[in-house]
Amino acid sequence: MKIALSFLLFVLVSLPTGRCYADEPISPIGKRVLFVGDSITHAGGYVAVLETAMRLQDPTVKLEFLNVGLPSETVSGLSEPGHAGGAFPRPDLHERLSRVLEQIKPELVIACYGMNDGIYYPLGDDRFESFKDGIERLHIAVEKSGAKIIHLTPAFFDALPIKDRLLPAGRDEYRQPYEGYDDVLTAYSTWLLSKQKVGWVVLDVHEAMRAAVLKQRESNPTFTFAGDGVHPNFEGQLVIAQPLATYWKVDLGLIQKSDKGKRLLELVSQKQNLQKLSWLSATKHVRPGIPAGLPLDEAAKETERINQQILELLSSK
Repeated sequence: MKIALSFLLFVLVSLPTGRCYADEPISPIGKRVLFVGDSITHAGGYVAVLETAMRLQDPTVKLEFLNVGLPSETVSGLSEPGHAGGAFPRPDLHERLSRVLEQIKPELVIACYGMNDGIYYPLGDDRFESFKDGIERLHIAVEKSGAKIIHLTPAFFDALPIKDRLLPAGRDEYRQPYEGYDDVLTAYSTWLLSKQKVGWVVLDVHEAMRAAVLKQRESNPTFTFAGDGVHPNFEGQLVIAQPLATYWKVDLGLIQKSDKGKRLLELVSQKQNLQKLSWLSATKHVRPGIPAGLPLDEAAKETERINQQILELLSSK
């Protein structure tokens, strides 16, 4: 996996620095940390990068990051007509949330929703209220379980690479995305950030991605993180990781700087993917097309084997 040091340095110096936290940062160290979200979280890049950098920063750190992001999922419970070619509606986080919290028993939850929640339509009051209600319900459910929660604003929707297949405002139905869909995600992000005033921890992924894309386009007008407008590549996943890295005081540049970085990232990614599929199966998600994971006991043995490789790598000279 190629990671350009110049790009990483760009990420670290160019992102917005405004911060508003209710209290001291909620540390992930020593906690079972659960990541929930849609396909962008399911892809796992930002989760793996964070764990890798944290282990390089402190090889003795105690970490357990579990990613149960689910492609197509919403927190709003909405689904557009003809989703997945009419094969199935978008899954709703709330259909599985109680099972996930009860079985995994996280101490900290990281939640990133919004990209799918406007179902690629223009901003609409009903859809916006469904998003707000879904986020509020998620927040309450996590706190009721005894865990803490950090919200991430939705990723940036990039209209440029798919401009030829976008639809203008004024349609009754959108089976292809609305051309101004990122305005919807901006509104969702602004509302989420407003919750900082009542003590929520909300980190701004959306503005970090938007700013990074616009900065790159000053010299490369066709630059994008997402060729399909939605799903960021590895560099885009690095930018998603940065607000959390800043919050936790983690140096993502260590992955490039260390001669162990590439191999460690491979091992962490392998372990997280194994655990992800196992927990998705165990908690009985309802989305078709996700490969079945190992039974939890088998996954635990394989996870321990990979963890041993990680420890050996970190202790090697």
